[in-house]
Amino acid sequence: MTAICKKEVKSYLTSMTGYVFIAFILLLAGVYFTAYNLQMGYPIFGYTLSAITFVFLIITPILTMRVLAEEKKQKTDQLLLTSPLSVKDIVLGKFTALMVIFLIPMIILCIYPIILKNFGSVSLKMAYVAVIGFFLLGCANIAIGIFLSSITESQIIAAVVTFVVLFICYMMSGIKSFFSETAITSLIAFSAVLLVCCGIIYMVMKNLFTVCLVAVIGEAALLVLYTVKQSLFEGAIQKVLGIFDISSHFDNFVSGILDLGGIIYFLSIIAVFLFLTVQSIQKRRWS
Repeated sequence: MTAICKKEVKSYLTSMTGYVFIAFILLLAGVYFTAYNLQMGYPIFGYTLSAITFVFLIITPILTMRVLAEEKKQKTDQLLLTSPLSVKDIVLGKFTALMVIFLIPMIILCIYPIILKNFGSVSLKMAYVAVIGFFLLGCANIAIGIFLSSITESQIIAAVVTFVVLFICYMMSGIKSFFSETAITSLIAFSAVLLVCCGIIYMVMKNLFTVCLVAVIGEAALLVLYTVKQSLFEGAIQKVLGIFDISSHFDNFVSGILDLGGIIYFLSIIAVFLFLTVQSIQKRRWS
């Protein structure tokens, strides 16, 4: 795993990708820090980080699009898969490398609250809790990008799909408002979500029978549950969609609250998508 991590870090730092990623984060953070904290006088550094969460929509696809898609395209993934390393170690090595690249601008951002403290009373505790939350948010986005990179050979497709998925997650708070809280609306929405999930499973497993079986059983279970206890579906779609509203779990960190629930949520997102990445590669390894 360490060898994979070092190789990936070196490849990012010997090309423009890593430096563009770092520079873009620092540029946006600098602009908003100047506007919010220095010119407008807000003493909370978390406001700056909250304002630039959209940056992950742009930099995550750029950073993750080549991490596995390029390996598949150039057939170098076969070398990795025949190495003594397990697939889990390969995925963790690549993810750790991207974390290291992301950690570089985060360390630099830690200087900003100290600069701000010279201009007035600033809570460094609140500022660094926000930095921790921002780092976890970024790592969760990176994990999603790695998984989406693992299911295609094209960097462009990987980048576009990653942007679309992260954009939907970013806009989830607004999307929730489009749905009424009636039970039938939740039933229709859950049915649609189940079909989308089955589509993703098919992309990973390439097993049509299993996917169809899951879809039929899932849809039947939804209909039975709706018939037996309709009240369970009232307002349920808003609660479920809230799970995919990744950015909203950063809000407590902005306020200086080291939210245990938020930490568990981000770590769960990372674990789930890295697991899916391993399964995607394992499927290709034995196909």
